[in-house]
Amino acid sequence: MGKDEDLESGQGAAAGIDRALMLDIARVTESAAIAAARLRGRGDELAADAAAASAMLKELNALPVTGKVVIGEGDEDDVSTLYLGETVGTGAGPELDVAVDPLEGTTVCAKAMPGALSVLAVAEAGTLLHAPGIYMNKIAVGPGYPAGIIDLDAPPADNLGAVAEAKGVPVAELTVCILDRPRHAGLIEGVREAGAAVRLIGDGDIAGIINTTEPEETGIDLYMGIGGAPEGVLAAAAMRCIGGQMQGRLHLKSQDDRLRATAAGIEDIERKYTKEEMVRGDVVFAATGVTDGSILAGVRFRPERVETETVVMRASTRTVRFIRTRHPNARAPKSA
Repeated sequence: MGKDEDLESGQGAAAGIDRALMLDIARVTESAAIAAARLRGRGDELAADAAAASAMLKELNALPVTGKVVIGEGDEDDVSTLYLGETVGTGAGPELDVAVDPLEGTTVCAKAMPGALSVLAVAEAGTLLHAPGIYMNKIAVGPGYPAGIIDLDAPPADNLGAVAEAKGVPVAELTVCILDRPRHAGLIEGVREAGAAVRLIGDGDIAGIINTTEPEETGIDLYMGIGGAPEGVLAAAAMRCIGGQMQGRLHLKSQDDRLRATAAGIEDIERKYTKEEMVRGDVVFAATGVTDGSILAGVRFRPERVETETVVMRASTRTVRFIRTRHPNARAPKSA
């Protein structure tokens, strides 16, 4: 992922998303990341998430758009901020779908561990999959491979063998990122039996999927496993901008999950989605590091300033920008 790198020149941007919006979106995730970072390592996941959500909503409402939250913090009955269906923006601009995760990796932020992010995607209205707050089974690999090289329904050994052959390396040189959960015991065993290494993460599978796009930097070649469905859509938005392949299928644990999926307008529960089916049309994605990660540095607090690192990408132009920003520290003592 090069800095200010136009990955596909000549592809026109859609009219629905103004180019200037890319920098405005960066300010949204920066604000949320700073708010969350002030509570890093405090052991209070709820407080950090609430601070990030409040800061994100304030900045979203300053954007010159008419946005509708389609991936958010939860249903209106359950949360008061960034709930599904909430309208954001000034109302004076284009109608857009808005997908948010103010603090992706609440646990790792609360423990000051690597990989917490503030994440946002905006797309043309009606183009994002309205994924309910349930689980999704996912697989992802970075760009540069033949189409169809991974298959969510194939055994780990088959996917690993195909990627290794295309990459020109033995399976033993591949690493798979998997959430460290009891439900993944069989998957982890299958990956290791195939000969590949496993990188376990405690939280934050959006970052895990994005890390597949830069294996030389992150050491991660593939992502596999079950995580949140909303996070799957946000990860697909990033993959649409950067490139790579991703598939996902809703993973139901109960009849309540089925009802949630139906309420979200999903009729085919067994459908296997590609990233293009989860995110159609143009999309802009932004993420700011809260804690240090493989791709983004976390928020740094200095006596007179706060430093952030953000990546902003766009699908239609395949532009990827890394932005390092110095913000005045509002808590710095006033000089005489």
